This record gives sequence, C-alpha cells and structure tokens, in this order.
Amino acid sequence: MAGAMTRAMILAAGRGERLRPYTDHLPKPLLEVGGKPLIVRHLESLAAAGVREVIINIGYLGDLIVERLGHQWQGLRIVYSDERSGRLETGGALIRALPQLGDAPFLLVNGDICTDFPWDFLLQAPLASVCLVLVPNPPHHPAGDFALNAGMVALQGEERHTYAGIARINPALLRGYPEQSAPLAPWLRQWIAAGVVEGALYQGIWNDVGTPERWQVAQETCRVRQDGI
Repeated sequence: MAGAMTRAMILAAGRGERLRPYTDHLPKPLLEVGGKPLIVRHLESLAAAGVREVIINIGYLGDLIVERLGHQWQGLRIVYSDERSGRLETGGALIRALPQLGDAPFLLVNGDICTDFPWDFLLQAPLASVCLVLVPNPPHHPAGDFALNAGMVALQGEERHTYAGIARINPALLRGYPEQSAPLAPWLRQWIAAGVVEGALYQGIWNDVGTPERWQVAQETCRVRQDGI
C-alpha cells in the first residue's frame, strides 16, 4: 500500500426510493446479496486490502446501520458521519466528513453497488488528485458519463463509460467548498476539465443495486460467483 492511504468512505445515507417497499424499513446498504449486506461486502473487501478506517455517512434509517456494524469490524475502525437531520448528497457528505477523512488520499465507494473490484489498484501511488473507476455502460445508462484518453478522464470522447461509484480522492481538492447539500458530479466535471482526474475501465463484476430488478441481477451474479464479490 502506498503511503498513508488507509482510509475509505462508504456512502450510505440514501433513501432508496426506487427500491421501496424493501427500503421502507431497511436502509439500502443493508440489503443482502448472496446472504450478506452490501455494506458488509465492502467492509470485508476493504479490510482485506489493508484499509484500517472507514467513514460511513448515515441518514435514512442510519441507526440500523450503526446497530448492525458497531464501531469495529474485522480490524476496521468505523466512524459515522451523521446526516440524519438532512441528507447532503455526495458532495456535501464529503465536506461534512472532511475532519474524519484527514489529509491523505482516501477511497470512496457507493454503498449500493456490488462488485469484485480489486482495491489494490487504487492503493498504488497516485499520479493525479482523483482517480475514477469506470465500467461498461449498463442497460439503464447507455449514454455513459465520461471518456478515457491516455489514462485520463475526459468529458468528451467517442467511447463513453459509466462512473462506477468507486474513486480515490485527494481531500485537498475538497477544501474551500461550503458544507451544504451538493452533488458530486459538477465538481467531478470541473476537476476533469482541469486535467487532474485519471481513470481506469473495470470490466469485472459490477452491479448498481438501484431497483428491484437490478437487485435481482446482483443476486444472480453472486450465485454464479459466490466467492467473487
């Protein structure tokens, strides 16, 4: 592992409207795939990669996440960033969590994806302030988000890919933004335009568990690769 890159943040504060009624009484990251909650899968893979501290933002039904995980998990220290009084979206969530994130680059992952992505790739010495993981466009997002050009993420390009909800970010980029509800996408576009975002296309297992149908796809994928997610 490079330097002091031992922290990660899991985004877990969303309401999961499209997964109702399943999320009426359970936060989306606690939905199970292959017998394990999505967020537990993340914790296990991060711990195996050498991460030592995970910040989890909590909002809707966040008490259930705290009750399920506690403050230690297989050697991981868990710190919660509280958004129960009002969700801040991804950008605002990062700003609120800055005191816990520290000064070294950290890993970021959406709590509602299921993947076998190898974290070691992002734990290598960073070449740019941000590294985004992209995946082939899924059926529900055929237009993609960004392109790749010689290892750097580009706003335009002939072949576009979808942001996987997996990144490495230098927190220095976040300083100066106010703490308020704000999406991350506009900031990503600013950073990409400034030429400080590298990227990689990952073509392994990746599922966005955003609807009941996609949750079912994730279950089927896990059934094929029970030990691979």
